[in-house]
Amino acid sequence: MAKIVVKTLSGLEDILAGELRETGARNIQILKRAVSCDGDMDLIYRINYQCRTALKVLQSMFDFPAGSEDELYENVKKIDWEELLDVNTTFAIDGVVSNSNLTHSYYVALKTKDAIADYFQEKYGKRPSVDVKDPDVQLNVHINRNHCNISLDSSGDSLHKRGYRQSGGQAPINEVLAAGLILLSGWKAKTSFLDPFCGSGTMLIEAAKQAMNIPAGYYRKSFAFMKWKDFDEDLWKKIKEEADGKITETEISIMGSDISERALVNARKNIRTAQLHKDIVVIHASFEKLMPPFEKGTIITNPPYGERIQKKDMIDFYKMMGDVFKQKYAGYNAFILASDFYAVKYLGLRSSFRMDVFNGKIACKFIKFELYAGSKKTKKKNERS
Repeated sequence: MAKIVVKTLSGLEDILAGELRETGARNIQILKRAVSCDGDMDLIYRINYQCRTALKVLQSMFDFPAGSEDELYENVKKIDWEELLDVNTTFAIDGVVSNSNLTHSYYVALKTKDAIADYFQEKYGKRPSVDVKDPDVQLNVHINRNHCNISLDSSGDSLHKRGYRQSGGQAPINEVLAAGLILLSGWKAKTSFLDPFCGSGTMLIEAAKQAMNIPAGYYRKSFAFMKWKDFDEDLWKKIKEEADGKITETEISIMGSDISERALVNARKNIRTAQLHKDIVVIHASFEKLMPPFEKGTIITNPPYGERIQKKDMIDFYKMMGDVFKQKYAGYNAFILASDFYAVKYLGLRSSFRMDVFNGKIACKFIKFELYAGSKKTKKKNERS
């Protein structure tokens, strides 16, 4: 049983913890932008392939004190590195430092690299090579309060790189964030789904994948653990086959629209790569002119905002959006990812849920609005009658 740390985005820790619980993880603990748990190689494979809100899956390997450069170097050099590497193995190191006498993550990574190289040089007269682009082994060195933990990165490329994106367009939403927002909304694929600012289609694809039980990593060609010395190909095939066997069809309508024809070209490319072109409909339309495609449904969207797409007047934009919601979308639940906390007030709608999340480095709020005709009093009266 190994200690596993799974990285995620700020605000998605609880959602990830729930996913890990369903995947069979034990001793789950929520951290900052991460969740730790206990598990074996089976679990590491499953998290990488199935968990929608995981960014990286790290297997903790070594712990030791590192209050100085020399102490770090000597303790790294004491490790029996043949368990993970040999002189023909390429490797790379990602360093993270917090609350430590050692203040530079780059230097920590460099010192660790030197210790590993010197270990092999003294023992075999040859050093393994560093390959930062496509290493055989990716190591994560984390120093906190003069204590060092070295982990194996089992993922390689960040898990938000699902493998279906052909075109991103302007500032596409991160796939892990899109999946996390859908899970936060509580949408269970029992109501139709609409993204009226769909951009390159990420929200639509992640919704379809959830509706059809398509694993998060279904389209990826590789994970870092496939290059490990102890990679169990039979176990990996079994886990994949088991997860893929749960893929189903869906009768739920999933639809997106956008005012940008270029964005829709990108969306259609991505949707086709994901082989979801029969399950997702996208149309060219401005939000003002779009007619609600369903009687009732769920809207989850990342509307344009100042940092991403320049809007001359965000207040007018949000006023328009609020008016359209009130006039056309009674019976819908609308979830909006908003970064302009001032302009969003001009929607003129009362929210029933708010949560802080980050879209990249941009602080945002994920906000729910229950849309209905008339006043709230009228709604409650109709519900009682």
